[in-house]
Amino acid sequence: MTQKIPPEIESKLIRLQELQEQLRMLILRRQQLESQLREVEHALEQVEKLGRDAEIYKTAGYVMFKTSKEQIVNELTDQKETLELRIKTVQKQENLVRKQFEELRKDISKALSMPDLGRGKE
Repeated sequence: MTQKIPPEIESKLIRLQELQEQLRMLILRRQQLESQLREVEHALEQVEKLGRDAEIYKTAGYVMFKTSKEQIVNELTDQKETLELRIKTVQKQENLVRKQFEELRKDISKALSMPDLGRGKE
């Protein structure tokens, strides 16, 4: 005999799937931000190796223009700080969603292991 899953458990399963997708998206976003951070850190390392009077160019859309080492270092440092802050924010969201996911998963497992599941009250 096949047991039917009660509607409240079905809705919890749907919510669990939503949390799983949300967690997947947060992990992907964090990884993208971490990749951008590595690029900025690498660029900053390379620029700092240059002499004070080195010619440095940067692009803005389709335009390339000359800038100073100091200005580039400041911009890259600002970008680095912004990315680090965004990563921390996404990590906090990720941890919160992961906690909600685990709690709901345990709740569903507990409910599904109940012996009266699917049997009407007799």
